[in-house]
Amino acid sequence: MRIAFLVAPEGVEQVELTDPWQAAEDAGHEPVLVSTQQGEIQAFNHLDKADTFPVDEVVGDSSPDSFGALVLPGGVANPDFLRMDDKAVAFVRDFFEHGRPVAAICHAPWTLVEADVVRGRELTSWPSLQTDIRNAGGTWVDKQVKVCDHGANKLVTSRKPDDLKAFCETFLDVFAQEAA
Repeated sequence: MRIAFLVAPEGVEQVELTDPWQAAEDAGHEPVLVSTQQGEIQAFNHLDKADTFPVDEVVGDSSPDSFGALVLPGGVANPDFLRMDDKAVAFVRDFFEHGRPVAAICHAPWTLVEADVVRGRELTSWPSLQTDIRNAGGTWVDKQVKVCDHGANKLVTSRKPDDLKAFCETFLDVFAQEAA
C-alpha cells in the first residue's frame, strides 16, 4: 500500500515521522513524503533542529486517490502550518470522505480539526488539544492509542512519542484490515 505521510516544510517531530515511516517500510508498504513545498522538510527534536528529508510529492500536485492511507506525524509547528494551507486541509479531508484510514499522533489532530473531520469521532492527542477537539465536536480520551470507526473511515490516534510503539502496531493492523 502507498501511504502518504503529510508534513509541513518544517516543524515535524522527527521521531513521529521516522518511527512510523520505518514501521510502514518494514511491513512492506511504500511510504511517500508529501509536503506543501518541493525540496526538503526540516524535522525537529522538540524545539531543536534535527535532520532534513526529501519531499517526494507536493500536496497540490498529489492525488489522495493514489494512496491507500494517510499518516499525520505531530510536532507543535507542523500541524499548525498544515492547517493554514487549504490544499493540505483538502488533502486530509479527502481521505475521510473516501473512507481511507488515517493515523495521527500528538499535535497532528489540529489538522483534523481544521479539516472538520472530528465531529462525532473519539480520539486522543497531546493533552493541550483536548479543548480544540471538543469544540470541533469530537470526544477526547486519554489513551495510549485509540481506534475510532464512528465515521466513513477508521481513525487511529495517539498522544505522544512515548506511544509510538503502540501507535505503529495499531495503524499497521488497521491499514492491513482496510486493504484486505
